[in-house]
Amino acid sequence: MMNVIKPLVLAAVLSLVVGCKSALTVSSSGELNKEVTAKQLIKENSKQELKFKTFQSKVKIDYIEGATTQSYGVNLRIEKDKVIWINATLGLARVMITPNEVKYYDKINNQFFDGDYRLLSELLGIELDFQKVQNLLLAEPIFGYKSNKYVASTHENSYVLQPEEQNAVLELFYLLNPKHFKMDSQQLYQPSSRRMFQIDYQTYQDVDKQIVPEKVHINAVEGNDGVTIDLEYKSVTFNEELRFPFKIPKGFKEIVIDEAN
Repeated sequence: MMNVIKPLVLAAVLSLVVGCKSALTVSSSGELNKEVTAKQLIKENSKQELKFKTFQSKVKIDYIEGATTQSYGVNLRIEKDKVIWINATLGLARVMITPNEVKYYDKINNQFFDGDYRLLSELLGIELDFQKVQNLLLAEPIFGYKSNKYVASTHENSYVLQPEEQNAVLELFYLLNPKHFKMDSQQLYQPSSRRMFQIDYQTYQDVDKQIVPEKVHINAVEGNDGVTIDLEYKSVTFNEELRFPFKIPKGFKEIVIDEAN
């Protein structure tokens, strides 16, 4: 369904534990310190949150589902906390996401969607809203830090933050880079439904003295079925005057979500 739109939507389509005081300083040398606390890691990661009014990037997307591989070039624009806008090459498809709605149209199949986050959530297998989508695209913690208390550990070359008490329905892991403290990976597991969603931030780039994702690998699995998406952010700019045009062409067929699902 929606062979062109699915990867665009998917691309568009990511508290304190220790009470005692500590003089430990978190190093940015890239070496793991097994004594580091969750409080310190959260503080360091929060310092790296991207600061901008608008964000723009050209994004190369490789989308793999089963034996099918598709590649796209899109223009991604974000007005922070307000709009996420994605335009495919030659305007063949366009997506606009706001805190209240998800819209897109597809000129190849002459169809459009104008609704809420249910379709996007079903495609990724996790409950989404605007903030979660924005966080995933920008390598910020998908759920933030306020809703849970966290514990810290290490795994291979990353620090790991996970809730002190994992949710029985959804297990969450944030992996942080020991050098710059941005996300190495965000991983969500739903054991009962055999769902897994993992987004790996493989490389970063320096843009106006901020650390921005460069190459991102997304893997979404449900049972024996899986989707893989690779994103490459190019020509990133901040705080330009941007437009977010969106008008559904006349005569397009509306995609309606089956309420029984």
